[in-house]
Amino acid sequence: MKAFILAAGKGTRMRPLTAYTPKPLLPVAGKPILQHTIDQLEGKVEEVIVLVGWQGRQLMESLHSKDTKITYAQQTEQLGTAHAISIARDHVDDKFICINGDVLLSPGALKKFVDRFESSESSMMAVTQIEDPVGYGIIETEGELITDIIEKPKVPTSNDVNAGIYGFTEDIFHAIERTEISSRGEYEITDSLRLMMEENNLKVHRLKEGVWFELSRPWDMLWANSELLGDVSPELREGHIEDGVHMEGFVSVAKGAVVRRGSYIRGPVYIGENADIGPNCLIRGATSIGKNCKVGNAVEVKNSIIMDNSNVPHHNYVGDSIIGKNCNLGSGTKVANLRLDGKNIIVTHQKKRIDTGIRKLGVIMGDNVKTGINSSLNVGTIIGQDSFIGPGAMAEGEIAPKSWIQ
Repeated sequence: MKAFILAAGKGTRMRPLTAYTPKPLLPVAGKPILQHTIDQLEGKVEEVIVLVGWQGRQLMESLHSKDTKITYAQQTEQLGTAHAISIARDHVDDKFICINGDVLLSPGALKKFVDRFESSESSMMAVTQIEDPVGYGIIETEGELITDIIEKPKVPTSNDVNAGIYGFTEDIFHAIERTEISSRGEYEITDSLRLMMEENNLKVHRLKEGVWFELSRPWDMLWANSELLGDVSPELREGHIEDGVHMEGFVSVAKGAVVRRGSYIRGPVYIGENADIGPNCLIRGATSIGKNCKVGNAVEVKNSIIMDNSNVPHHNYVGDSIIGKNCNLGSGTKVANLRLDGKNIIVTHQKKRIDTGIRKLGVIMGDNVKTGINSSLNVGTIIGQDSFIGPGAMAEGEIAPKSWIQ
């Protein structure tokens, strides 16, 4: 059996983090989102076919597997999810697993789905329950069968939603052939699935609570990172750790990394290849630090993701934040992560005011951002890629790409 992974989209709702990087390659718990899926499929499928489109070359150069063959298919036009899945017809034999490229599951959950589908003669959809299903497609079931998908009802009748994981027989291709183009100009997978429901050929697989992570907006990555760090990879100490370093809890140090004297690290923490940590810094869980990063003297980092080639070099505080690739924080740059009144952080994202539902959120920083000395980044600030925050400046709200804030 093979797996077909949908990874051709642009991930616009995750910007500025996806301005240059495909969403499936955004890092969570020390590795790209899609790499987690591929690792969980090891030994369960004979081949993984990744459907690529925008920034496909990055995906092809970044993904790897020890024992499972990875190949690639191309989607040249974005004509909807049903159209994307139809491309699998030339790459799979009989039944296959189909997964959205931005799906993230806790260890073991995907393997259970594959095992159950392998012994089934019908197509299957994974369903999960969420607290607030407003804005989702609601799944209705009767016994083991899915009977309806209600798109974004104003008053949801259920907390069951589509988890973006399918097991398909060849019947999916016959359904897609009969699917008409929608008012949005796309071939909707929901319409194809309804045709399968009419023939009682779509079973439900219920994921247990807490195993599925929705990554819709940038700050969702922090929750997933916190939950998965320490669970998805072994604790390795392959880098050089100097005398006088204190570590407690899960702390993984990749090869080539250096942790210098006086560093205090309280896990779960992941430190990527060739990172330079310390001296005399404090890193608290749950923090994931990418390749070639610098976290230097008198720096505190907490519950954050710092992507490859970024520097938090001296006299900085970064909390509950995501720092993109190739960023540099000037000395004394501080991130605020808690409102004075303690209420939920409200952000402006893509010109919309959004209640994040969380009390602590610092900055979401796109790639190639530079800050000057003693600059301040207010709670819930979103900074577009290629921007400059000048010395002593206060950044807040949503800052457009290539801005200069003085």
